[in-house]
Amino acid sequence: MELPQAFFRRRWEHIYFYGAGCSNDLKKRTVEASLIAQFKTPVTVESDMLGAARGLLVNESGIACILGTGSNSCLYDGNKIVKNVPPLGYVLGDEGSGASLGKLWLSDCLKGIAPQELRQSFYDKYKVSADEIMDLVYSTPHPNRTLSGYSWFLSENLNNQYVVELIHNEISRFFSRNISQYEYKQHPICFVGAVAVAYSTILKQVADEWGIELSKIIPGSLPGLIEFHSSISNKQ
Repeated sequence: MELPQAFFRRRWEHIYFYGAGCSNDLKKRTVEASLIAQFKTPVTVESDMLGAARGLLVNESGIACILGTGSNSCLYDGNKIVKNVPPLGYVLGDEGSGASLGKLWLSDCLKGIAPQELRQSFYDKYKVSADEIMDLVYSTPHPNRTLSGYSWFLSENLNNQYVVELIHNEISRFFSRNISQYEYKQHPICFVGAVAVAYSTILKQVADEWGIELSKIIPGSLPGLIEFHSSISNKQ
């Protein structure tokens, strides 16, 4: 997304940037340097996980979770992250994410495990062959996005028991491999992201099986982030 030129001409007091991959100091300094060069103003760069936590919980403590193309989670104290189970990316982790759901679906589809009528519907919709799918997954620069893109076929077939079970099992893996590592009974738990919203009914079912009542499921963090930074400005 490109910002309008008027954005660059305005003098900003401070810029806060939250981005994927901005979790280590080297990456933060690199992004900060680039933004300072463009805007000539102080810049603070933080991770997308902190942005999600602040957007979900604002000044309250709790467990914040992302379910989108990837997945992540953290324990948040009302200002900063105090514990983070490593998400590990779509190869080793990202349980419950669009990428993981897409990987499971395509694997079952190509191996002939998924129901035949569902597989045929998928091939008819996307006009792709098994060989073309393999090439897209293994030859494109961002296979996680490719996998996530194909996963949305599942959202169109939530009346199919195979699909419901696949999604339920994968979201359950997110709980068992991530949320279980926090003191989840002692904190509110919130979710943000397109996958969380699309499968909110199944997400709530899994949470109920864990004895959890979810506090919030929202598509994006921006409204809460605005509230968080407004509260900071009011205190200064």
